[in-house]
Amino acid sequence: MKILVCGDVHGEFSLFNRFLNTERPNIVLQCGDFGYWPKFFNTTYLNMYGRRQLWQAEIKNKNTKIFWCDGNHEDHESLKNRKTEELWPGVYYMERGSVLVLPDGRKVLFIGGAYSIDKEYRTAGYDWFPDETITQRDIEELPDDKIDVVISHTAPIEFDVKDPRKEFRTIPDPSRDALSFVYNKYKPKRWFFGHFHFHTNGRHNDCYWTALSNIGSDQRWYTKF
Repeated sequence: MKILVCGDVHGEFSLFNRFLNTERPNIVLQCGDFGYWPKFFNTTYLNMYGRRQLWQAEIKNKNTKIFWCDGNHEDHESLKNRKTEELWPGVYYMERGSVLVLPDGRKVLFIGGAYSIDKEYRTAGYDWFPDETITQRDIEELPDDKIDVVISHTAPIEFDVKDPRKEFRTIPDPSRDALSFVYNKYKPKRWFFGHFHFHTNGRHNDCYWTALSNIGSDQRWYTKF
């Protein structure tokens, strides 16, 4: 059983398919900013970086099951009424607070969401949504269960993530405070997240955490589980 954990994909599904076809994992756990923009699929999408094509998500490696949480850069309006389900063959959206039981019995909690530091360049209801951050309701609906691993988009404040970008260091993100509650509730042994677009590892008490970069980066954006 080959399980990989991945950082941000941002809708770069051609690169993602190449990765799947090369690595051939059985399971992928993805840390948000997967690139779920169904309103923009098969269109030319204009964002702060200019115009780009966003093709429909077609995962060509049918032997891989992909489980992903939301990041801040997703169409949260389209995700709002969805529960954990198979969006495309073998591709499962894991809503905040959902749990995946791995074949070896370990339980993985998914809790996406984060604050967009590029919010000022985006349009509310179009490519930015207030539901991007973790809410009090998300916290209240967390399961009472033993959790071994957490997959999130950003990191709890306990994790000393030394991001070189000033915005991540100076703009407060309420999702990090919410994840602090998650950390103290479950005290997991492993935690993976993306969002910061660089790779580093650390330990807080008994929890070993990994920050993964984004697809196409020259830093590590995926790792063995």
